[in-house]
Amino acid sequence: MDNRRRAGGWNEFRRAYPRLVGTLWVALVVLVVTDVILVRKRDEYSTEITRLRNGMSVVERRSADLELANNEMQLRVLVELARRQAQGDKELHLAVAVDSGVMYLEREGALLREMPVRVGPERRVGVAPDTVHMVAPRGSRTVEKILTGDSAWTVPRWVYTDRHFRADSTPALKGALGDAAIVLNGGAVIYGDPRVGPLADSSYVLPGSIRARSEDLRAIAPNLRPGTNVYLY
Repeated sequence: MDNRRRAGGWNEFRRAYPRLVGTLWVALVVLVVTDVILVRKRDEYSTEITRLRNGMSVVERRSADLELANNEMQLRVLVELARRQAQGDKELHLAVAVDSGVMYLEREGALLREMPVRVGPERRVGVAPDTVHMVAPRGSRTVEKILTGDSAWTVPRWVYTDRHFRADSTPALKGALGDAAIVLNGGAVIYGDPRVGPLADSSYVLPGSIRARSEDLRAIAPNLRPGTNVYLY
């Protein structure tokens, strides 16, 4: 009896909402297809890694494993060092929890402002053989300069390539990093919502840099100056 009721209820629902049922079926098919593609990609990557390792000598494999482990250890040490430096810094500073996507304005252990941020993805940019591997900034940096909406910023040419845009004839654009931006030593930037140029896309985050809310940057920028410490961990 219960089974007949369930079948009858499903049939009534399907007749009453045919489009909804169709959409649900399409969504289910898309999810299944996506899972299959991801599994195949994973298998392909695993096969390629195995093939490359099989082509190495024992010494080469050990060397590759040691280098990978060494790089991971160095990153862990760098992250932990930056975290401890931020905790012990008594001066006004910024701290960015990269993996958590949160930026803090702090002084003497007190939290003055907490801000959500988005970190640019890891990506190899440029045109071969002149390419650069961009990764999330980590460690201790300092503020190099503060930009406003009237400040011109030279957009790197690789950004146009990455965005599949034709390079602008004017390399330096006002508002290319939004109404406020923080340029760090080493070239990374913490920027808001650009008004012009190839970064003026809410879904895009510049690789190797950090995107914050414009209102947060406008609020904290007057308190920062060149030389202010920024800790990224």
